[in-house]
Amino acid sequence: MSGFGIALMVFVLSAMLSIVVSTLRTGISPMPSSAKARQAMLRLVGEVADKQTNYTIVDLGSGWGHLVIPLARRFPQHRVVGYELSWLPWLVSWVMKKALRLDNLTLYRRDCFKADWRGTDIITCYLFASAMKKLGQKLTEDGVHPDWLVSNFFALPSCTPKHTIQLNDLYQTRIYCYRL
Repeated sequence: MSGFGIALMVFVLSAMLSIVVSTLRTGISPMPSSAKARQAMLRLVGEVADKQTNYTIVDLGSGWGHLVIPLARRFPQHRVVGYELSWLPWLVSWVMKKALRLDNLTLYRRDCFKADWRGTDIITCYLFASAMKKLGQKLTEDGVHPDWLVSNFFALPSCTPKHTIQLNDLYQTRIYCYRL
């Protein structure tokens, strides 16, 4: 096997191992939003963000960039921030950010629940049930008060959404929009 073949194999194995480790660490693998869910989320964010200037939009668990990149492209007048723990999805997003010259986008490779969200106006997420519970706790305990939360598939416990969109897809996915 050539040196290039060995290097490629080491890279692929490292990438797979990093995804396994981050999945064990967070409880879920980096899973992209479907195209229908992404469009619905962009539409809901747009209903609020299009009327404002200088908003901060934070995507929790930004993964491969399937939502955070379109957010930054759609809302160049706003600051967009993505948090992702797994290095490979974060790296893919970072490369896309650089390639598309998205100066309004900041990507952090860190635990979103340990981040400071002060000044955040809109949060978007595609988290799993226990992470949504943790999100609800952070929103009340830390005194963090974004104006809006748009969530793909999982509801925020003990909160009533202002809007719910049910998609016409295999899972009848729901997109929840909360006025916090």
